[in-house]
Amino acid sequence: MAPVPFLPRPGRSARARLALAVSAVPLLVLTGCGTEPGADAAQSGVIDYWLWDTNQLPAYQQCAEMFEAEHPDQDVRITQIGWDDYWTKLTAGFIAGTGPDVFTNHVSKYPQFVELDVLAPLDEFEATAALDPDDYQDGLTDLWTGPDGRQYGVPKDWDTVALFYNEDLLHEAGLAPADLGAWTWNPENGGSFEDVVAHLTVDENGVRGDEPGFDKDNVAVYGLGLSEAGGSTAGQGQWSAFAASNGWRITDEPLWGDRYNVDDPALHETLDWYFGLADKGFVPPYGQFNAAEGVNAQLASGSAAMVADGAWMIGTYAAVEEFPVGTARTPEGPDGTATSMMNGLADSIVADTDNPQGAAQWAAYLGSAACQQEVGRAGVVFPARKDATPLAAEAYREKGIDPAPFTAPVEEGNTVYFPVTKFGADVSALLAPALEDIYANRVPAAVLTETNEAINVLFETDETDPDSQDG
Repeated sequence: MAPVPFLPRPGRSARARLALAVSAVPLLVLTGCGTEPGADAAQSGVIDYWLWDTNQLPAYQQCAEMFEAEHPDQDVRITQIGWDDYWTKLTAGFIAGTGPDVFTNHVSKYPQFVELDVLAPLDEFEATAALDPDDYQDGLTDLWTGPDGRQYGVPKDWDTVALFYNEDLLHEAGLAPADLGAWTWNPENGGSFEDVVAHLTVDENGVRGDEPGFDKDNVAVYGLGLSEAGGSTAGQGQWSAFAASNGWRITDEPLWGDRYNVDDPALHETLDWYFGLADKGFVPPYGQFNAAEGVNAQLASGSAAMVADGAWMIGTYAAVEEFPVGTARTPEGPDGTATSMMNGLADSIVADTDNPQGAAQWAAYLGSAACQQEVGRAGVVFPARKDATPLAAEAYREKGIDPAPFTAPVEEGNTVYFPVTKFGADVSALLAPALEDIYANRVPAAVLTETNEAINVLFETDETDPDSQDG
């Protein structure tokens, strides 16, 4: 996923500072925003809403129709923009005044938007201030509460990570789902998890990865799919669960930390083991598969017997017709837990919206039981509300996917947050190439100690020089 352009600290007007942030964006992009649906946002009663996920569009279009029936004076206009262009167009829209009134926000992006004062706190509006935090899954409101104690997004959905596997290949290997239900891992020999991965790996001569004569250089089916190193920087869809169950935490505080811990030996030994599976031929070598296609393509094509992926991809795996897809929890690690990284999107209100009352009413409706239950029944994500989660779970079961491996960590409290800190884009720019080097060139993960120092300098500079990010 492409990072949002670098954004400087407050000190000038929000639009001036955002203009500096995207000064390198081609003029064509900025000019194009003038023709986006947001251009007529000043019209009375118009609410421009942006999101990036095309799979969610139908459900939210239905929510818009339901909202308009209750608010006939409001007209919700939804714009879907793919992730790769979403953040650039959003930032450019803020500058030109052609952006949305409400938009789907990500925890890796919103800290910089908070600093730039482009988001409206929910307590400024009667409709959103009335929302009850207890209606949402534990922790989601905390994710969207800034260091000032004010909330900047209505919880929209949540996700965790689990394993998807080809049931036919599992049975051919003489394994059963129960073998995946009690597995464990450790950084020394990979535990029973690595045993399963090795046995599911098959070379072009039909020899399995745990059998004599296995040819690791000519593999037909990898036991575990892999396409890129970072997994959204924090290893979200890949190695985060392993590192977390080995005692690693990415920052010094669960939320809004100001020190990263990628110098932790617990992370280093996890990554050395994880990417070391490529040396054994159990996962694809770097560059063998197109990272943009994701690991779902590897599972669907039969190139991989099993992949780790997020709950936001359940619908994609449910659509596989060639074989039934099973799900399994991440393995129990050295700390005795089967942990998953948890993330949650939210809907944020733009501070300079031309329709503040309508925007707040729409944002509140997006977090309401009526809308979130509609989304839950569609089976595209796990909605943020507790009363909508069972509806999504049932929808997934009807599609043939067992949702329990995704819901269990939440129910048990065995989750860690996706990192919420300042300098998200800068951290990604430093960490992504280092992780890629570990995977591609198999350099020892201890190289991240140097990367960690460079990351933490950002926070130290921020503390000593308030204008350090000003361009």
